[in-house]
Parts: sequence; C-alpha cells; structure tokens
Amino acid sequence: MALPLQRVVVRAPGKINLSLMVGAVDDRGYHSLATVFQAVDLYETVTATRAEELSLRMSSDVPGELPLDGSNLALRAAELLRQECGVDHGAALHVHKQVPIAGGMGGGSADAAATLVALDRLWGTHLGAERLRRLGAQLGADVPFAMLGHTALGRGNGADLTTVLTHGEWTWLLAVPGGHLSTPAVFRRFDEIALAAGRSLAEHPQLDERQLQALSGANIELLADTLHNDLQIAAFALHPGLEPVVEAAERLGAQAALVSGSGPTVAVLVEDEAQARSIGAGLMRDSLVETCLVARGSAPGASVLEES
Repeated sequence: MALPLQRVVVRAPGKINLSLMVGAVDDRGYHSLATVFQAVDLYETVTATRAEELSLRMSSDVPGELPLDGSNLALRAAELLRQECGVDHGAALHVHKQVPIAGGMGGGSADAAATLVALDRLWGTHLGAERLRRLGAQLGADVPFAMLGHTALGRGNGADLTTVLTHGEWTWLLAVPGGHLSTPAVFRRFDEIALAAGRSLAEHPQLDERQLQALSGANIELLADTLHNDLQIAAFALHPGLEPVVEAAERLGAQAALVSGSGPTVAVLVEDEAQARSIGAGLMRDSLVETCLVARGSAPGASVLEES
C-alpha cells in the first residue's frame, strides 16, 4: 500500500476580466454577472506539508500585506474542505505570491484554489475536479475559475463557467497604481451611479459576442474594441489615480486598457513584450504607477507541481 503523501505543491493563476457586465441584485444579495475571465501566467504557489495543526506562512514577489489569520482565503479553503469531508487533519501551508495583492486579479482566490487542490491530495479526500470547483464557489466566484484556468465565460455570480476557445497568445501589461480597492465598496458605488443615472440593471446581463469571435480568431484589434468593465466608472470614482493610467497607456500606443475586475490593477492589451516594456517605462517615468508586470494568457488552471 502506498504511503500517505507528506508534501504537495500546487500553483494557480491570477486572472483578468476581458468583459465584466453587471446586472441586477438577486434574492441572495449578489449581482448577476456576465464575464469573460482570462488566466495569466502570474501564479500563486501553495506548498502543503503534513502537520498536526493548520498554519499559514507567506512570501511574496509583490508589495502589500495580507492577514495570516482565519480570514485568509487559503485557511478558509482548508477549513471548508475539513468540514465537507468530516476530517480534522492539519497542514502547514506556505503561499508564494506573484499576483498583485488586492488588485482585482483574483490572487486570494488563486490561493484558495491551490489550497483546495493541494489538500485534497495531501489528505486523500479525492473529491475530484467538479466537486472541488463547487466547493470553491462557496468562497468566491473567482475560485472555480482559478482551478479551471485558460479563458472562460462566467455567468450567475461568475462561478457558472464555460470554457472559451482561444487561439494565439495574448500579452498584457499589468499596471499597478498603488492603493487598494474594496470589492464591496466598488459594487456599492456602481449601484449608486446606476441609481443616480436612473439606469435599471438587466436581470441577465449580456456579453458582446464579438469578443468570443476575437478570441477564437486571434484578432487583437477586435478584442481591443470589445474590452469592457461595467465597474470601471465606480473604480475611477473611488481611486482618482486610475483614469490617468488608462488614458496614458492608450496614448502611449496600447491596443486598449481597462481596470481589471474591481481594480485597481489596470490590464493593458499590447502586441508583444517589447511594446509592454515600452509602455510600462512610460507609465513609470510619469509616476503614474508603482510597478508594472508583463503577463501572458491564457494560462492553465491549478496544477500539481510536486508531491512526495
């Protein structure tokens, strides 16, 4: 009989939203969404080692602080798996971060996704991909996507996923302006702006079908034309530094730029890495951002790197 695993290493990707359409609030208090997620090759890497208790340590390539207590999504994922499977196993978790913290790119969700996959193997709970994604959805709409990866259409609260066919490799400059935005606060401001404008929100928001054509046809001009984020106006209102970044990126030659998710990271669509570095240098020179990262989509979802 095989010995139980002692250590599992899993990585999961950050994401950007190529489209984010926000609809009316449902009876649970959630906005209905229609979104196109794309995973990018900035990864959160979780190492889970067998231990008596649950514990968490972090290291990071990006600035910012995260709580290491029970509010952290990695620890919440571990507790959720214990409850689901009726086990009381422990694990020492180490998270290494590459995704901007509180940047609208789903880094915390990737931590949760990688933790669920790692502990499912370490503890031998064997839930399988589908049950793990359903479990992850209880922690947030971005968690199942971090497991699935690549490019996907999300509906409902974003957790109802359908894989989207893509061709080619997409290059992004991720411009990080500093500061952070609270996702609930951005949604609240979005609601206030819609109410003030007398705008009624659709029960089932619809995506621009041309975006799916752009992705399947590797058409960067069409993709640029269809990038859209309903939350961007609210993010601009709450973070005055964001709109100048979007405007400057486009002035410097980007195909398009938009706030990713609830922000404040700005995703800049570029032709190649050379253009990304040129635009990034311009944004840094003008002191519009704290840092710039180059990333590519569409990256694979949560995957096991090592186990022993």
